[in-house]
Amino acid sequence: MVIAAPLLFALAAWFLGTAAVVWLNSRAPATFARSLRIGAVLSLAATLWLAVLVRDPSPAAAYAAFAAAIVIWGWHELAFLTGAVMGPNRTLCPAGLAGWPRFRAATATVIHHEVALAAHLALIAAIGWEQPNQTATAAFAALFVLRLSAKLNLFLGVANLSDEVFPARLAYLKSYFGARRWTPFYIVSLIGGGWLIWTGWTMAQAASGGAATGAMLVTGLATLGLVEHALLMLPLSDAAMWRWASAAHTSGVRPAISIDERG
Repeated sequence: MVIAAPLLFALAAWFLGTAAVVWLNSRAPATFARSLRIGAVLSLAATLWLAVLVRDPSPAAAYAAFAAAIVIWGWHELAFLTGAVMGPNRTLCPAGLAGWPRFRAATATVIHHEVALAAHLALIAAIGWEQPNQTATAAFAALFVLRLSAKLNLFLGVANLSDEVFPARLAYLKSYFGARRWTPFYIVSLIGGGWLIWTGWTMAQAASGGAATGAMLVTGLATLGLVEHALLMLPLSDAAMWRWASAAHTSGVRPAISIDERG
């Protein structure tokens, strides 16, 4: 079974997809509507293409389905980072708010976007139901789980919040972040990420053809997600890594963040 090629492809797709979202999100707000319209067309085309790809069990179709999932995900993340699809609550966290009320308020800042992602995941799963090529469903599901995990970790608190990477228009979200600390949920997240990697690797070893390729692609994606989770506790900033891709880096505007994480 080929291992290196799917892992490198997953890394390249993640890197290029994130760079594209960073660049589009860092342009003038007047360009957002056009970027979202073009992204919507590409996302629709990718979704329709999946209806053909899911019936093809070849490795080439697995690569194509993975790429389609990244395109769809990138459009959703752009919609979030530009502020087009967020939630009904777009205000700072009230002082002293804690416990369940704070969680509800935080959820209300992003709920529309999470529902949109869940709905698109359900559509992709329905398109691929009982079909031989499950790569897109698995990849999109992995991205969705990694996103929810990262969001919950930021809410509960992590040692490295990396809050400098948020666009100014989303600065109010930082008021819902937890304290800089380690939490039991973070440990659970790392264990879950490791399990996801192990599961993907095991499935790839037991399969062949397109199924093996798809499993390795998702394994690569899960590995990247685990690395980004690790960065939540390390004194390192991922903003510098993407500053080169920002259309506004010369004016000091901070770039956005990875498509498969804190979105």
